[in-house]
Amino acid sequence: MVSSEQRRRQLARDKYERQQKNRVEAAAKAKRRNAVIGAAVAVVVLAAGGAWAGGAFKSDKKSSSTANAAPTQPAAASGAPSAPASPVDVKGCTPPSAGKPNGKQWKTEPAMSIDTGGNYTATLNTSCGAVTLQLDATKAPHTVNSFVFLAGQNYFDHTKCHRLTTQGIYVLQCGDPTGTGSGSPGYTFADENLTGATYPAGTVAMANSGANTNGSQFFLVYKDSQLPPNYTPFGKITGGMDVLTNIAGGGENDANGPGDGAPNANVVLNSVTAAKG
Repeated sequence: MVSSEQRRRQLARDKYERQQKNRVEAAAKAKRRNAVIGAAVAVVVLAAGGAWAGGAFKSDKKSSSTANAAPTQPAAASGAPSAPASPVDVKGCTPPSAGKPNGKQWKTEPAMSIDTGGNYTATLNTSCGAVTLQLDATKAPHTVNSFVFLAGQNYFDHTKCHRLTTQGIYVLQCGDPTGTGSGSPGYTFADENLTGATYPAGTVAMANSGANTNGSQFFLVYKDSQLPPNYTPFGKITGGMDVLTNIAGGGENDANGPGDGAPNANVVLNSVTAAKG
């Protein structure tokens, strides 16, 4: 016969075992829940990172050097280059002038030949109208020197502006003779003028595929855009904003995702000139 004391001890032991079992089950449930949450957070982080990597102003470096992003430069993106858009009629745009990019290549950055204290201007004669630039040789001497050098070599002539973004960031990316987002002049040079850099409408900046990978690709900001200070600003648009907004109004083919692709308008730099004064 079981005494009352033995019965009490048995009940206490049963209660303890039940409590231990409940604790183990609760811990296992919490572990499973935390694992699910962690996986979900990882998916969100990867998705966000992928969106950034594929859409900012970087140039695609798969085949060559920089933006030469991203953008990817605003645009290539470090993701896939934009697929060619089927030409569509956009008011104000005309067939590009006859000719092909010369595709010249150099092994090293050109020697400094500009007056770093001087004023330099450039004109982009596009198939959709002229865009004029004021270049900042004081704050971005190497960038302006490279741009002036390439313009003098007719490197930009007959090159297609291969990327347009119309959501989140608002830029037209040009300067790639291959028209794919992977082209470059064969050399790279360091970033400049990044401290406190912002990208309001009218900014001209270099696309890239990472730090200090500038080449020939650049982007024109036609509407205020939020970008990290990773893209060398080297000038301002002084004329032709209506040309850019007209191109943007024609849309793009979403090849890199919604609001990011090749312009529907056939935007080609018929010629680019740059000079002091």
